[in-house]
Amino acid sequence: MNTPETNHPPQHQALDALATLVAVVDLRGTVQFANAALEDALGSSRRSIEGGLLAEHFVEPHALELALDGVASNAFATLRYDALLRKTGAEPIPVHVIIAHTERTREVIVEMLPLQQQTKLDREERYLDQAQANKELIRNLAHEIKNPLGGIRGAAQLLQLELESKELTEYTQVIIHEADRLQTLVDRLLAPHRKPHVVADVNIHEVCERVRSLIVAEFPKGLRVVRDYDTSIPDFRGDKEQLIQAVLNIAHNAAQVLGDRMAAGDACITFKTRVARQVTFGKRRYRLALELHVMDNGPGIPDEIRDRIFYPLVSGREGGSGLGLTLAQTFVQQHDGLIECESQSGRTEFKISIPLH
Repeated sequence: MNTPETNHPPQHQALDALATLVAVVDLRGTVQFANAALEDALGSSRRSIEGGLLAEHFVEPHALELALDGVASNAFATLRYDALLRKTGAEPIPVHVIIAHTERTREVIVEMLPLQQQTKLDREERYLDQAQANKELIRNLAHEIKNPLGGIRGAAQLLQLELESKELTEYTQVIIHEADRLQTLVDRLLAPHRKPHVVADVNIHEVCERVRSLIVAEFPKGLRVVRDYDTSIPDFRGDKEQLIQAVLNIAHNAAQVLGDRMAAGDACITFKTRVARQVTFGKRRYRLALELHVMDNGPGIPDEIRDRIFYPLVSGREGGSGLGLTLAQTFVQQHDGLIECESQSGRTEFKISIPLH
């Protein structure tokens, strides 16, 4: 499967790059072209799909037949409906069907969006929009804070020089210390947008091992770090330091909420790497992608912040800055990837997905 046919028109071959399932049919419903995504979804080869009736691949073929009759009679330009698509040896796939004329009068494009995939695309778009909004918010907020901070610190230093009372200078020291702390926070907010993207060959297991060594050094007792690696994963082009920071932020958060488990001696963080095939990010389809799963057996993410964990300054931990996951998502998105999270009591899993170009 997924072998492009050279005898198809170029405009048909271009459909192979789409993540959605697409068939080009004639007005009788005979398949002229099936793209690679449709092959994968049906579990059948392109050769076996083309030349047959597309309706035969639906649980209720009559709806498609009626839709094609409407196209033939020019009753409508575009039609949408939900249906069930048959899959060889598996449960039918719920899809949203979009039928539209092409520029060629006797050709019809039938696009089928798996409803689960549509939900995933909507979630990815939400993450990307959120990341862009976060980026603008962080940049503007940081610049607004940075200028008055310098003035506050300078004024406190000048005041300290004029004070003779040691008790009063303790207050100015507090002002200076807190101004420095806020300055550090602002620098962290601006860091991803200031540093250039340093691209080189990256081995994801070197990234994991670096993070593992840092976590074990900081939490030496009661924590087990499990490695479940697929060592066949190839190197890819990326910024190693950014990825180390992204994975470290996730793993460090996990370790910090495992205090009770560490006390009991059964805290566990797992790094699992796998290759995913035929995946989509931001409506682009990739043949291969890296998946890095960072899992812990902690208490889970509180319900009230679960949908907002990648927002800046949102933290489920007392004293947390709420920047770790925001920066992690930013760094991974700079690699055309995405971080997703599933959490419940006793198990939290962050999945980092990055295309292997």
